[in-house]
Amino acid sequence: MKRRIVLALSVAAAATATAQPVGYRFDPTHSFVHFEVMHFGTATLRGRFGPLEGYATLDASARHGSVSLRVPTKIVSTGLPVLDSRLRQADLFDSEAQPEAFFVAERFVFDGDRLQEVRGEITLRGINRPLALRAQRFSCGTHPILKRPWCGGDFEAELQRSDFGMSFGLPLVANRVRLLVQVEAIADQ
Repeated sequence: MKRRIVLALSVAAAATATAQPVGYRFDPTHSFVHFEVMHFGTATLRGRFGPLEGYATLDASARHGSVSLRVPTKIVSTGLPVLDSRLRQADLFDSEAQPEAFFVAERFVFDGDRLQEVRGEITLRGINRPLALRAQRFSCGTHPILKRPWCGGDFEAELQRSDFGMSFGLPLVANRVRLLVQVEAIADQ
C-alpha cells in the first residue's frame, strides 16, 4: 500500500441531515483477495480467492468503521487446476475442514480525511492473528448506475503462512505471503 486511501464520503454525508454511519455490502463481482508467494526463489506464484462476501460500516465524521469479510478458501484459483486442488489439501488451506477464512476489523486509521489502514484480525485454518490492511487507494461517491453511495479500494498486507500452520514446502516456497485485496461496496437502502 504505497498510496494512501482518499476517503470522500461527502456524498453519503450530504444525503443525510447529520453525519452517521453508512452500511455497505461488498459487491461480489468486484471483491477478491489476491495472493503472491515466491516459488523456488525464481518466480512469484499468484492466485486469488473470491468472490468475497461481507459488510462494512463507515462514519466519515467520526473517522470510524468496521469490516466483516468472508473469504472462501474452497474457491482458490491460480489458473492451474492441479495446483488449486493441492492448495485446498489439509496441510495448506484445509478447505474441507475450514472452507472459509475471515477478516474482521473495528479500527480504521486516518490521516486527516485519508484512510491509511484498516486494523483487525484474520482467521485462517481456525487460527486468529492480527492483520493490518494498508490502503493503496480508496474513494467513495455515487454509483453511476445504481445512484447509491458506493466505495471501493485496493489494500495490501503481508502474513507468514507458518503462523497458520502452513509449513509445506518451506523454504522452497516462501513463508512470506503478500495479500492484495480489491473491494467495492454499495450502500444498503
